Amino acid sequence: MSTPRETKTPSKTAKILYRPWGLVASILGGLVASKVFHQIWKRVDPQATDDPPTALQSEYRLPKIVLAALAQGAIYSVVKALIDRGGARLFERWTGEWPGS
Repeated sequence: MSTPRETKTPSKTAKILYRPWGLVASILGGLVASKVFHQIWKRVDPQATDDPPTALQSEYRLPKIVLAALAQGAIYSVVKALIDRGGARLFERWTGEWPGS
């Protein structure tokens, strides 16, 4: 079982300096998550020829749409958490301060 880490209180300067870094990391994370999701979806639905189904595409049944949305949400959440955490650690390594609260 892991032990809780020491709480690091960010300074106002660290929060401000991290904002542009966090924005860029979020954009890159979205792009990475999209690529990962599309690769996984191709394996989940080998007969898919284009993008995964969306809620407004009437040619797909609801279970397939829900499965695509569930997979996409899970992948985006995991990728975002990994990128946010990695970016914060890298920022801390460079500046010596933890950027988030």
